[in-house]
Amino acid sequence: MTAPPTRTPAGVGSGVGSGSGVGTHSGAPTVRTTSGPVRGDGTTTRSRAARRWRRVGWVVALLALLGVVALILALVTSPGSKLPLAPDSTQPRGAKALAQVLEAQGVDVHYTRDADEAAQLAGPGTTLLVVPGLTWDSLDDDQLRALAATRADVALVAPDDATLAAFVPELDDAYGYDPLGAGPSCDDPDARAAGTVSDQGGGYVASGSSSDRTVTLCFPVDTADVGSYAVVQGATRVAVYDDARLFTNRDVAQAGNAALALRMLGRHHDLVWLLPDDRAQASGDAGPAAASVLPTWCWALLGWSLVVVLVLALWRGRRLGPLVPEDLPVVVRAAETTRGRARLYRAGRTRGHAAAGLRARTAQRLATRLGLPRGTEPVGLVTAVARATGRPAPDVHDLLYGPPPTTDDALLALARRLDDLESEVHP
Repeated sequence: MTAPPTRTPAGVGSGVGSGSGVGTHSGAPTVRTTSGPVRGDGTTTRSRAARRWRRVGWVVALLALLGVVALILALVTSPGSKLPLAPDSTQPRGAKALAQVLEAQGVDVHYTRDADEAAQLAGPGTTLLVVPGLTWDSLDDDQLRALAATRADVALVAPDDATLAAFVPELDDAYGYDPLGAGPSCDDPDARAAGTVSDQGGGYVASGSSSDRTVTLCFPVDTADVGSYAVVQGATRVAVYDDARLFTNRDVAQAGNAALALRMLGRHHDLVWLLPDDRAQASGDAGPAAASVLPTWCWALLGWSLVVVLVLALWRGRRLGPLVPEDLPVVVRAAETTRGRARLYRAGRTRGHAAAGLRARTAQRLATRLGLPRGTEPVGLVTAVARATGRPAPDVHDLLYGPPPTTDDALLALARRLDDLESEVHP
């Protein structure tokens, strides 16, 4: 003899379930198929996974395609900086165009941001180019002395006061502002080959310091004694130009800028291109930051990894299926629900909440019977009820909007008085 099926206690059961099995009543048999257990919405684990994949599959495919394209672009794009006057920068203020022409003419360009390395690379038979850093006084005194002692031919572009004094004490800044534009006005072959240049610098003037080196000033600024381009010739040659835009990708092709720049830097087979690293000087002997030593493609790979992790999280994360209706295991009478709610109110001693519910429903029914619109103010309702029942308005107000009862007996008495009041009002 089999035992009767277990019935769910009254009031238990939501009447609504989800595709993931939440809300199913206990005791119901589980139907199993070759695809797994069937849930309340008639689906299996495999069918739900297939439906989810059809919903998000095109998104995953699109993200994968974008990731592959980004990775390919990162791998095939040659890394380059965005620093001004850097020989590997394609930005308008970069100098890659000039560096490529020099390399095409057989000049080996050795680019560095380390002053100590530049001092080791430079020497007799080489050209040392010192371009300004991102801040003023990018090189300290020890670095400048080491670079000046290399006995290499030097090209200075818009040098600061300390750099100018270390390499060519024979020159001072002139702070001019009006280039004459009348040609080189000197016998230097490089300047005469350029013809004219676009210049907005202040120029240089001979300092008058005693020296066995000769000073040549070209491209006058304001007067013939001030030149934007200066050459100091001795055991080595130092060429100085006052406007850094001479070398930039944007301005190198203007006037005779390219001719002057190529002749300044192409005198020897080896060119040491120094762009001082201001961070290295500020941090002393501290090593490079971790981000600066990573190759460029690492950032693209990191971004793609984050996308993959996000897609996996969306794929593996639990999501509820659509809501479906289900039959209640038992039929619960309205009276049982009312008594159950009353017991909860009594157990929680929420007499005020219970009284507010009784009063609100009574006021709603009274307003409907009297033909009052929704949202009628308490004063209007009290007046209408008092007129219909003949009761004093203060008594009606106290009954509908008075203080909450403090005991169970008072709550029971309030319910009876409300019922009596409602029975006196007829449509």
